[in-house]
Amino acid sequence: MHDEKDNIIYVGKAISLKNRVRQYFQSSRNKGVKIEQMVTHIRRFEYIVTDSELEALVLECNLIKEHRPKYNTMLMDDKAYPFIKVTTNEPFPRVMLARKMLKDKARYFGPYTSAQAVRDTIDLLHKLYHIRSCNRSLPKDIGKERPCLNYHIKQCDAPCQGYISKEEYAKAVQEVIRFLNGNFDVILKELQEKMDAASEALEFEKAIEYRELLNSVKKVAQKQKITDSSGEDRDVLAVASEEEDAVVQVFFIRGGRLIGRDHFYLRISKDEPHSEVLDSFIKQYYAGTPFIPGELMLPEELEDMHLLEEWLGTKRGGKVSIRVPKKGTKEKLVELAANNASLVLNKDKERLKREEGRTIGAVREIAKMLDLDGVSRMEAYDISNTNGFESVGSMVVYERGKPKRNDYRKFKIKGIQGADDYGSMREVLTRRFTHGLREREESKELGGFTSFPDLILMDGGKGQVNVALEVLDELRLNIPVCGMVKDDFHRTRGLYYHNEEIAIDKSSEAFRLITRIQDEAHRFAIEYHRQLRSKGQVHSILDDIDGIGPARRKALMRHYLSLDAIKAATVEELSAVPSMNEKSAEAVYKFFHGE
Repeated sequence: MHDEKDNIIYVGKAISLKNRVRQYFQSSRNKGVKIEQMVTHIRRFEYIVTDSELEALVLECNLIKEHRPKYNTMLMDDKAYPFIKVTTNEPFPRVMLARKMLKDKARYFGPYTSAQAVRDTIDLLHKLYHIRSCNRSLPKDIGKERPCLNYHIKQCDAPCQGYISKEEYAKAVQEVIRFLNGNFDVILKELQEKMDAASEALEFEKAIEYRELLNSVKKVAQKQKITDSSGEDRDVLAVASEEEDAVVQVFFIRGGRLIGRDHFYLRISKDEPHSEVLDSFIKQYYAGTPFIPGELMLPEELEDMHLLEEWLGTKRGGKVSIRVPKKGTKEKLVELAANNASLVLNKDKERLKREEGRTIGAVREIAKMLDLDGVSRMEAYDISNTNGFESVGSMVVYERGKPKRNDYRKFKIKGIQGADDYGSMREVLTRRFTHGLREREESKELGGFTSFPDLILMDGGKGQVNVALEVLDELRLNIPVCGMVKDDFHRTRGLYYHNEEIAIDKSSEAFRLITRIQDEAHRFAIEYHRQLRSKGQVHSILDDIDGIGPARRKALMRHYLSLDAIKAATVEELSAVPSMNEKSAEAVYKFFHGE
């Protein structure tokens, strides 16, 4: 559940989402104060469809941990979801229950929802494969102590005594790993036969024991794809299309956990293959995203996969693999992404089209008005000051019609005194693009200052536009500059471009987008200006004395309690104050006495 600022305020799961959500809005139910308050803040719902209740449960836990929603009172912890750990980093591995997944080169399986089922399964593995459970350091401790009880009850082959070779023991460990990977049909069949045989022989206690072990194995055998035991970062991509509409679904797996997803609406050619859609999407999306994982998982092969891997690896600064899983949980995860892409396309197609009109469509309208091609990134600038005090500049960035807040920048004006908006804007633009050019020389990566806009939007008309054009000309940059002109009531009126004012239809999406950008640039500048004003209000005259920092200022105020007492003190008295020395004492004395 999202609020009006699109923050996630609640994460929940249900077999029937329709019934679950309806409960929150039924007046007849006694929901409690917290739920009633939460309902008033809900602005939209987002849902992810899983293949089982287990997956939904683990995904709920992951999302709550990642986003910490305000109205989730029972924040789950890892200890609720145990793993089975095989210590393959040891010469004679053990099988044990683990509460956390560590980077210790061991193999982890899970997480699972039933700790008791995990314990029962570990007991079963000991009985079947005779894997040790002790903490002895092998092979260093071989033969130092007598074998434990597990050897005598035939649940361990006593590698601590050298009764089994390292090679034979390793084969048993591989059988355990195969079992935990899902190859348990043989074991299930064997337990079923033993249970039936015990029942026919009227050995009901044994039959019950086999039945319980059988049920424990079935519980652990529930496959779930929401958490990956490798603990790696990867993105899972899938596409769904219909006519000229397509949706690409991206699942974000970080540290082995599915922590979120996003979907992207695309306009495609009729009957365009999914491989081409994914190829185009990867190039556009990962060209601008700040983080690239070590692996992408796709539903099908792409024509230039090796070239894409090389390109992504260069951007990431490390190896990137593109995989097309053919079986197992990874294939199921890709299928899950494809199912969710289809759901988004079918359920949200009209909403996505409206959203595209507000963003990409609005950008296209602006580009058409200005007769420009390929406009994606737009930067807007504004200046804020109070009677010339603490002038600041703001730079806001919109890509494909949406704010890109990571690339926002704020500038404290350094070289201009007083209320000189043109001079301040010249300084801001010069610093911004000089910095960008320098970073481009030092790094091939695009992002932040190194990404230059396709269009610059100035908060003002002819004067501000001309300032920007002069700066760009000095730096030998060719970027279109457009002014956002306001009327007498400080509302967006039109665009100033090539010495002409262009009127905008006030009912168009282009007009609404320009208004949003102009308001955002103004808001960001004012917000920074208020921060500086707040800092200025706690400014002390002692801060203006060379050599007096926060520590010495506090020491002086704590010792003398008033500014007048500091002024009346001698150099010797000031030197006696903790953290002060003779040089700083002389600086204080001279500051107040003009010597």
